[in-house]
Amino acid sequence: MTSLYEISEEGLEPVPRSTLADEAMLEGWIAKDPAMIGLDVLVIGQQVMTDHKGKIDILAIDRGGDLCIVELKRDKTPRDVVAQVLDYASWVSGLSTKRVHEIAMDTFKCRLEEKFREHFGTSLPENLNANHSMVIVASEFDASSRRIVEYLAEEHDLSINTAFFTVFEQGGKQLLATEWLMDQQEVVERAESKKKAPWTGYWYVNAGSFPGYRSWEDMMEYGFVSAGGTPKHAKPLERLRIDDPVYAYHREKGYVGFGIVTAQSVPAKDFRTSAGRALCEVDLVCPKMLDRNDDPERSEYVVAVDWKKAVPVEEARRFPNSFYYRKMVCRLMHQKQRHRETLEFLAEEFGTV
Repeated sequence: MTSLYEISEEGLEPVPRSTLADEAMLEGWIAKDPAMIGLDVLVIGQQVMTDHKGKIDILAIDRGGDLCIVELKRDKTPRDVVAQVLDYASWVSGLSTKRVHEIAMDTFKCRLEEKFREHFGTSLPENLNANHSMVIVASEFDASSRRIVEYLAEEHDLSINTAFFTVFEQGGKQLLATEWLMDQQEVVERAESKKKAPWTGYWYVNAGSFPGYRSWEDMMEYGFVSAGGTPKHAKPLERLRIDDPVYAYHREKGYVGFGIVTAQSVPAKDFRTSAGRALCEVDLVCPKMLDRNDDPERSEYVVAVDWKKAVPVEEARRFPNSFYYRKMVCRLMHQKQRHRETLEFLAEEFGTV
């Protein structure tokens, strides 16, 4: 359950919960900015009519050309909305690339390629809708419906998840907080890995600097990647295991390194370099990364990496359609065209194992 507190001189004051006057407003907000619930997608249609006379609240496309169904619970029971989104998915799964273009044309009144490049900064894949995902947006879900969604995702590898929203009211203003039932990235990747050929084994790691708190120069010099500030940012590092090969990407610059994980995620205060030294004992470009050491929730977390080849930010490698992702960690799937092209490029630039 999401809680919100106001920090005052007396301590923490809980912010009371509230409700939206009209939950239908959410559809407009999400359609305008899907990132509000953590989705990196382009909306290509609202109230899209299926061949079975149903209406999909929001239909979107991700940077890989796969479709995403977003359905709001509104006044439907949790079980009803789960059944409904599965029905919609059975229709979406049969949409051809041509039909996806037609739906987008009805919405944009221009070619999908134009809007896709404008939104993602890259070209539209030639073949669309190889996979699809389902997202249910709800203020609450009963325990039975949660179990159903988790069962479909975890036992049957369907790409289905629930995004929750909570409304708070403070000083006459309403505040909206969102969270996921399960990690959305893991849900999507698990579904894709079942449908497609096996995963390559290579990881993408976002090693971008955070001004004053995180530096690629430190990571390159002392053999690590790091993230922190919140559990949301630090937790993805736990996916990396010893001997995993990783390619490091510097935000907005390009790929800067290839290495092998030598130790799993630990708080920055517990990390030791290959020479056995603590980070507080070395000359860091960003020593502030250690400032939050005493707070497990906000501490920086570190994964040890033996960099086989690493370059300064100024020498970062990329090409016009190279893959990048805003999240901290993700798998590089050879079956996806952009991933495959990027892996081939990285093998030449940095090498492989």
